[in-house]
Amino acid sequence: MGVELTALHYVYLLFIVAILGVMLMRRDTSVVCIVGIFIIGLMVKGSVYQAVSGIFNSFIYAITELLGTILIISIIVAMSRVLLATGINEAMVSPITKLICTPSQAYWITGLLMMVISWFFWPSPAVALIGAVLLPVAVRAGLPAIGVAVAMNLFGHGIALSGDFVIQAAPKLTAAAAGIPVQSVVSASVPLVFVMGFVATATAYWLLIRDTQPGGSLDNKVIELSNDKFSLYAKENDEMILGVLSNTMKNSLAVIVPVLFFLDVGIMYVANLQGGEATALIGGTAVFILALISLLAHRNQGLEKVTTYLIDGFKFGFTVFGPVIPIAAFFYLGDAGIDQILGKVLPSGSQGIVNDIGLAIARIVPLNPGVSAVTLTIVGAITGLDGSGFSGISLAGSIAHLFAAAIGSGIATLTALGQIAAIWVGGGTLVPWALIPAAAICGVSPFELARRNLIPVVSGLIVTTIVAMFLI
Repeated sequence: MGVELTALHYVYLLFIVAILGVMLMRRDTSVVCIVGIFIIGLMVKGSVYQAVSGIFNSFIYAITELLGTILIISIIVAMSRVLLATGINEAMVSPITKLICTPSQAYWITGLLMMVISWFFWPSPAVALIGAVLLPVAVRAGLPAIGVAVAMNLFGHGIALSGDFVIQAAPKLTAAAAGIPVQSVVSASVPLVFVMGFVATATAYWLLIRDTQPGGSLDNKVIELSNDKFSLYAKENDEMILGVLSNTMKNSLAVIVPVLFFLDVGIMYVANLQGGEATALIGGTAVFILALISLLAHRNQGLEKVTTYLIDGFKFGFTVFGPVIPIAAFFYLGDAGIDQILGKVLPSGSQGIVNDIGLAIARIVPLNPGVSAVTLTIVGAITGLDGSGFSGISLAGSIAHLFAAAIGSGIATLTALGQIAAIWVGGGTLVPWALIPAAAICGVSPFELARRNLIPVVSGLIVTTIVAMFLI
């Protein structure tokens, strides 16, 4: 099972450590990633020109993989521009402001709604729905834009996706690899998911409250600057057009917009749409809303303004994703993407560089409940570094099967633990390009969001691993 580690694996691991170190130093990682891609290309191809070409090919691969996310973010931003410019957004969120009056209420209500919607439709479309409706309300209640992003991220890409209780795509993969029923993994994951979720979200909340105190990194002055970012795209290249629509029309559209999105939720449920299909429905609805309001508000210039809003949305989307593409390109090399970027280079039996490293760690550790739990957490986290969260969970299930056979118990708990670690790290709370949807909707840096998530997520993984030791 797996292959022996080679110099390629160790060099890749060395660059992972270097990239994480540069991130912690709050420096840009693009150059490190580009050098890493070049060195790996040189090692596997033995040709300078092919290694140089590999850099460009890796960027193409990364953009292709991220394109759906780039599009939905760009379209939601374009729609938000016209809502803000016309004042419809103000009318739309005014009723909700009565329910969300404090930063604490904004954090927990935003997070819990994100979690519930993500259980049924996965986080990507949920981010678009929650961001479009609740972000302005939460910001007005005093929660920093980075706080809204943290809440959506931890509750959606963390709690909801790692448990995946409704759709059950994740537990099906891990259960199949472990050779146990899906329901066993779901049942075993319930206490672990909620321990992980409680520790991570409570820690993040405490850090937000601490940092919003006078003199903190998110004090009032910083909050104002941060919260302005999410609406800058509405003011940058277009004058406000308040007063063009009558109050009756504005209030009517303020009702129609959320109703259309709620209809999307109903359609997703009835038609069983998840993931990319659900995101496509949300994106198409946003384009329809953008066109309708632009034509009504700008009248004779409506046709041209639709294009202008779309262009501005795409500018925003690619501006946000630009710094992320090099790092995504590097980490995609750690998965099966390396064969598509550099040609068929992985040896027979390899599950990808990152998964090979995780499997090698699992092979050299002593087997007892405590060490097994720690190892599954580490292996899951390592396999999540490719930014998918799902690519390594089958490996986690396989390793859980081996460990449980050796120690005589705990296969479901170990499987669930590996699944949780992989998805929390790779599904969108720590890997910058995986958490871009929440960061982009809120107008914050994905790298800053990853740094703010680091302590809560690591704390949650430590506590969850300790709890799992007693459940094995």
